[in-house]
Amino acid sequence: MIPTPGAALLFDIDGTLADTDPLHLEAFNRVFAPYGHKFDKVSFARELQGLANVDIARRLLPQLSPAEGMAVLDAKEALFRELAASSVHPVPGLFELLDDADAAGIPMAAVTNAPRANAQLILDGLGITTRFKALVIGAELPHSKPHPLPYLEGLRLLGAKAEVSVGFEDSRTGIASATAAGLATVGVRTSLDDAALRAAGAVLTTERYDDPALRALIAARVR
Repeated sequence: MIPTPGAALLFDIDGTLADTDPLHLEAFNRVFAPYGHKFDKVSFARELQGLANVDIARRLLPQLSPAEGMAVLDAKEALFRELAASSVHPVPGLFELLDDADAAGIPMAAVTNAPRANAQLILDGLGITTRFKALVIGAELPHSKPHPLPYLEGLRLLGAKAEVSVGFEDSRTGIASATAAGLATVGVRTSLDDAALRAAGAVLTTERYDDPALRALIAARVR
């Protein structure tokens, strides 16, 4: 396959490259318990998934100062990294898709609201850091997801065009960001079901990257 100039693939990290949401849920529950919060899978997806930490602190810890709130979130992220150090596994079919994209010369970027240390841990744990020509951290930009800026920045760094590129996301927040940037966005069903992902704006949903329907969408989009 010879891709159209400007074609690219852009991936969220947590829940999209690896199913890390259960680890995040455990870390949130352990760190937020003293503040009266307890989350299950549904409330995690509704209140936490895909959001930047500054927004989580503002929403769930309004009684704390901004610095105190971010200190709580920093503790949560440190615990997540401890849990994830030996528990990072790829979404099925990921390596095959990355191999095929590399062989076709399609550049790829990782675009996340996670802290850089978390993003690097997951990419290193999967052994795929060098696969991505760019790593975009939402918190390091003026706006994070759901604003389109993180994906627009990913496209800029790759020299890519949204109309011939595909985004991959597992959260409502991420899908909002990618679709607002003009990407055809695939919802990865690690936490949310098909209906929820499509309602958020996904054009297709999947549980694995070797899904024939997904591969057909990519082929149609990038050439």
